[in-house]
Amino acid sequence: MQILLKSATIVSEQSPFNGQRKDILIDNGVITSIADEIAPGNATVIKGGGLHVSGGWMDVFAHFCDPGQEYKEDLQSGALAAAAGGFTAVMIVPNTQPAIDTKSQIAYVHSSTRNSVAEVLPVGAITKKLEGASLAEMYEMREAGAVAFSDGLKPVQSSGLMLKALQYVKAFDGTVIQIPDDTTISGHGLMHEGIHSTRLGMPGKPAIAEEIMLKRDLDLLEYTGSRLHVTAVSTRESIRLIAAAKARGLQVTCSVTPYHLLFTDADMASYDSFLKVNPPLRTQDDVDALRAAVEDGTVDCIATHHQPQDWDAKQVEFEYAKPGMIGLETAFAALRAALPGMAVSRLVKLLSDNPRRIFGQPVSPIAEGAPANLTIFEPETEYTLSDDRFQSKSRNTPFLGKPAKGSVTGIIRQQKSWFRS
Repeated sequence: MQILLKSATIVSEQSPFNGQRKDILIDNGVITSIADEIAPGNATVIKGGGLHVSGGWMDVFAHFCDPGQEYKEDLQSGALAAAAGGFTAVMIVPNTQPAIDTKSQIAYVHSSTRNSVAEVLPVGAITKKLEGASLAEMYEMREAGAVAFSDGLKPVQSSGLMLKALQYVKAFDGTVIQIPDDTTISGHGLMHEGIHSTRLGMPGKPAIAEEIMLKRDLDLLEYTGSRLHVTAVSTRESIRLIAAAKARGLQVTCSVTPYHLLFTDADMASYDSFLKVNPPLRTQDDVDALRAAVEDGTVDCIATHHQPQDWDAKQVEFEYAKPGMIGLETAFAALRAALPGMAVSRLVKLLSDNPRRIFGQPVSPIAEGAPANLTIFEPETEYTLSDDRFQSKSRNTPFLGKPAKGSVTGIIRQQKSWFRS
């Protein structure tokens, strides 16, 4: 199989052709030629206005609901959704039924996705059955191929267990992922606690629920000297805490979601259940702080927090709607909207280089002889996010039918590829 990318701008710090517009020939999963002009021959030609190519993007937090709730998403549809969003690799959380808390569940994910176009990387559970009572067999899961450890959508509440988890993974240089959220404070809230929750008459989730948990986790991290990745950071104070921890030399990294960079709690005025997420949408001041943290490098990477829900889970009274939105297919467009002035090269670092570095995944250079692990995209293309652009089984997204800028053309991962028709 040969694929020829015509006149594509290369965005890759590891490439000797970084910033140059070239033809790129991929033959059986290997980049065989990069030149100003390459004859098509028998190759499938990919071209477009403003075509760009970078190392394959990687998402660090997505929910594929398989096993247990395959009607929302399964491993195959999730991998296709990742490809449609430009991701050649995606880390999936263990909040399945049963949970991904044993080496056999890790093996199930790997065996089920062996032939998927996007690489699916399982995150092993910290606690057995995600119950927060006792540690799961993290070393065995690591040996079976778990890339990190987290209780995913159910943050570890016990300080003692979090301490043990950080100590445990230190033995093999592993990473713990945590959404900072003290559920004893935020458990009954429906949106961010503030002026808008009061106006709408909805119980709030105060920012302190996030910040107090983050302070605890950073203290435990400093005590253990381990590695922690904080995801879905959503408040100005959280950013300040993480920046201070980095300045002290702690091994902490963090990610934000595209929707926390784009929406605020003021957008909840319409009671749109598609905007019901956890952590909740915060204030404009928080959004401004998050955007600034992405710009200055405090935020290391982007996490889509792709969380499919079926129609019935969202088309109910706001109080009863399930949280979360799908995010893989809309991530790039949402980032272009939230950060319109950010250079494409910086976006690529957030989507590709940084997450791969944090979680120990290879960064393939765009060079002759290198294996193809590529995302092909058009950052300036404008279009409407219509239903046919989605590969996910679910449609719980506020972006459907909205105008967008920044389109993914396809991905190539070794001998597998997906391109938008």
